Amino acid sequence: MTTALEQINSFFHAILRKEVVQISQTYIPKEDTYVFVEGPRYSTIGQTNIAKGWQDFCDSVLKLEKIEWVEGPFTEEYQQVAWVAGIVILTIAVEDKIIQRKFRATFILQKDEVGSWQIRHEHVSAPLEDPYGIGDWLKKD
Repeated sequence: MTTALEQINSFFHAILRKEVVQISQTYIPKEDTYVFVEGPRYSTIGQTNIAKGWQDFCDSVLKLEKIEWVEGPFTEEYQQVAWVAGIVILTIAVEDKIIQRKFRATFILQKDEVGSWQIRHEHVSAPLEDPYGIGDWLKKD
């Protein structure tokens, strides 16, 4: 049986290959599956909207070249629920330009009726540089 981390890594490979059907089938097929996207929208709710978002992504000029874990991944699995989290660097081709972006990534997975892991919630985001105007409140020793 595939682990939650193996499922997420397989999901990443499907994204790199722009396999929209495989990508979409990784999510729990419910209309309350909830995703926080890294793009200009805050969230996507429901399998129908998630699948449309991935179809539009795969049809866009964006092409993910590489997804690499640079912190973690950390993971825990229980009988029916698991989580996978860490920091990833995405290498993206936008037309003829290559860019890299660092994101926090968290996936909450749930087992389906045959025991395979599917994404119930996904959160990919980048921290704001100075959200409160006071810099980092963590004091240096």
